[in-house]
Amino acid sequence: MKNMTALYRIKIPALIIAWLVCFCASSSFSQTDKKYIREGNSQYEKGKYSDAEISYRKSLEKNKDLSEGVFNLGDAFYKQKKYDESAEQFRNVIAKTKDKDLLAKSWHNLGNSLLQSKKYQESIDAYKNALKNHPDDKDSRYNLAYAQAMLKQQQQQQNQKQDNKDNQKKDDNKNNGGRENKNQQEKQDQQKENNKGQQQDKDRDKNKNEQQPEKPNQQKISKEDAQRMLDAMNNQEKEKQKQLHKKEGVKIKVEKDW
Repeated sequence: MKNMTALYRIKIPALIIAWLVCFCASSSFSQTDKKYIREGNSQYEKGKYSDAEISYRKSLEKNKDLSEGVFNLGDAFYKQKKYDESAEQFRNVIAKTKDKDLLAKSWHNLGNSLLQSKKYQESIDAYKNALKNHPDDKDSRYNLAYAQAMLKQQQQQQNQKQDNKDNQKKDDNKNNGGRENKNQQEKQDQQKENNKGQQQDKDRDKNKNEQQPEKPNQQKISKEDAQRMLDAMNNQEKEKQKQLHKKEGVKIKVEKDW
């Protein structure tokens, strides 16, 4: 982009200044503003752009409608990378002048400021206007092609960024759906496990009830019946004792071995 920083600047020829000095005796006010422009131009050539800005401002304090002061102030802003301020100055010149050469230069410099601010479509429009006023300007034509290429690249990057954003959104939705399905499945599994545990508890209770022996029916007996049962048991015990004594009294015959 070797021509992008090529700026047009208005200079005051020495011969014209001399003519003004000789023939404009009543123009001391005009001489003052021209003086500041000359000083600004000298500072600009030396790379002292902030000093040049001050000088151009002083010229405009003397004559706010001085096109040279407005135009060159725009150049000083541009060199300091104050691109919005420089664009404003070139627009001011464009709004006030009808000179085709000055219009072409102002549109060209405006395009440069917009290009540096990455306002590619606006810079394209500015270069086209520069070419309308100066169709043979190679610098404006070159910068126009460059701005168009940068605009295309910017649009491609924006489209790619949007595609990436859309794809990321789809992935997020997909992941969220997967997590929701997983959570739903986990809930279902947990419910099944709970139901299984409840059924096992029911089965254990049922088996326990089935295995528990039935208690015999306890029938109430009268006092008399109980006494008779007790007497009978006593009689049986006495009989057993008699039989036992009889057995104990029987002597076992032992054969002598001598």
